[in-house]
Amino acid sequence: MTSNKNLYFLPGDGIGKEVMDEVRTIVNWLGKHGSLTFDMTEGLIGGAAYDAHGSALSDETLADAMDADAVLLGAVGGPKWDDVARQHRPEAGLLRIRKEMDLFANLRPAVVFDALAEGSSLKFDLVSGLDILIVRELTSGVYFGEPRGIETLADGTRRAIDTQLYTSPEIERVARVAFELARKRNNQVHSVEKSNVMETGVLWRSVVSELHTAEYSDIKLLHMLADNCAMQLVRTPKQFDVIVTDNLFGDLLSDCAAMLTGSLGMLPSASLGGVDDAGRRMALYEPVHGSAPDIAGQGIANPLACILSFAMCLRYSFDMGKEADMMEQAVQNVLASGLRTGDIMQDGKTQVSTTGMGQAVISELDKLNG
Repeated sequence: MTSNKNLYFLPGDGIGKEVMDEVRTIVNWLGKHGSLTFDMTEGLIGGAAYDAHGSALSDETLADAMDADAVLLGAVGGPKWDDVARQHRPEAGLLRIRKEMDLFANLRPAVVFDALAEGSSLKFDLVSGLDILIVRELTSGVYFGEPRGIETLADGTRRAIDTQLYTSPEIERVARVAFELARKRNNQVHSVEKSNVMETGVLWRSVVSELHTAEYSDIKLLHMLADNCAMQLVRTPKQFDVIVTDNLFGDLLSDCAAMLTGSLGMLPSASLGGVDDAGRRMALYEPVHGSAPDIAGQGIANPLACILSFAMCLRYSFDMGKEADMMEQAVQNVLASGLRTGDIMQDGKTQVSTTGMGQAVISELDKLNG
């Protein structure tokens, strides 16, 4: 038995705690049946942190997150905090932890499980077997560029300014992540920008091309404009393997790709930093879905995206690919058995609660581990 690793839980708001509780159950299962056990600690983020401390992310919580081997986050936000100042709103806590941990590469898989392929808004043959990975630059671009703000001009009209800004090292490091991941998949990367109208797009295309020539010529690289990529995702999505793009376009395209799968409640994500001299990589894992305050506390939320986020954690933070594969297969088996939470319910299937779905995954893990 190797030494324990530290998992830092940030359940957040809304259904965050409910779905995270099911992950805790699986972590405990791994401790009993696997080769690695975990110490679990917990902190506050988002609206819950604001209510307790007047800030969406305290310095103490941030320090604990940076000391952890991996961070698992539930969801943040809700109408309760709509009138809070922007710098203290729940989303500000999420942006800060990403920035301070330098989590520059956001991995958003869009995978269609066989049992859910008919739930997509696209035709079955277009999405059956779909497996796309979007790598989004997460700590720069228009969401962080300066200057920004709203000002009143001399004539009384108002002007808003947001700055799209990228440096060549910021582009290179996220492109490198995309190329490395493509080598483990189908050896193809689409680099997406708007070089026809944006200077940052021109730089993006140039830097990615130079890196490809220098280090990754074995991988097929294609360049695509962001608006065309959005169209192609709903036209012929299976042409894509890995897509690498900037913060703004990644935000839009990953949500577009997410809906190809039929439900946001099924999709995980990983946000990764660089590898330090000791071989440690800061990382945060979270489901794509929001806090869903309208169903919070009812025990009907879908925990599978959070469970699959933990599978990504096993794969990318702890090099436990076998365990990650087993967890993903367990989810596949549960869906194939006909169990559904309300968000993915289909005619003829059996609806279960949040806890019921979590226990079903545990049962499948027992069988696979048998």
